[in-house]
Amino acid sequence: YLTAVKALSLAKSVSTGHSKNFFVQQTSNKILE
Repeated sequence: YLTAVKALSLAKSVSTGHSKNFFVQQTSNKILE
């Protein structure tokens, strides 16, 4: 359970930290398509 919480918090921090960059990449991919 503790491992799951750590993984979830880590994924959450990563997603919030790279959400904008990821969104930009997704938008660029859509434009390229």
